[in-house]
Amino acid sequence: MRFLRQVYAILGKELAIEWRTREVLSAMLVFSLLVLVIFNFAFELQGVDILVLGPGLLWVAICFSGILGLGRSFARERDKGSLEGMLLAPVDRGAIFLAKATANFIFIVLMEAVTLPLFVILFNVPIMWFPLVGYIILGTLGFSAIGTLLSAIAASTRMREVMLPVLMFPVLVPLLVAAVKITQGALQNLPFSDYQGWFTLLVAYDIIFVTAAFLTFEYVVEE
Repeated sequence: MRFLRQVYAILGKELAIEWRTREVLSAMLVFSLLVLVIFNFAFELQGVDILVLGPGLLWVAICFSGILGLGRSFARERDKGSLEGMLLAPVDRGAIFLAKATANFIFIVLMEAVTLPLFVILFNVPIMWFPLVGYIILGTLGFSAIGTLLSAIAASTRMREVMLPVLMFPVLVPLLVAAVKITQGALQNLPFSDYQGWFTLLVAYDIIFVTAAFLTFEYVVEE
């Protein structure tokens, strides 16, 4: 119960700060909208099949917008010196990670809740909301966990805005490939058996990397 109270307290702080500033959400929403609008004009000129290229476009918007928000996760704490105070407090390092990762997950899901309907409207894509939404949330889970861990690493460097994408993209390749494949299968209403292997890969990735990020976070934040 003490561990859960710590998670709840830190998570409440993160949500309260974002509610006052709206810094992370507004940046992610503007960026995702910009990506969708630009590709909408480009695809209209090309006349491409959106059911084929749409999943990749959707995850490009989610990925880049998410990285933009993840970059602020620990940078704000480093700039104000509050991370050191949090580490000196009698708080479990795992609680800090879970609270930060949960906050990032919530922010990215809120961004996706706006991005996905805009994607449907702009590209006139008929979709089955279930199970597509579940697949996107499943991909977001691993994305948020590994992004939180690597954001803590990048925040201690001078070029953190550049370092975070450099660190994340090689690690995210299996997740993004699997997420795009199962999203494509859902958009095209393919049988689940056609992309079951990719779904299994995504679930395995989430389990492995969420666990690994939780266990290694303590060593990442130590000076």
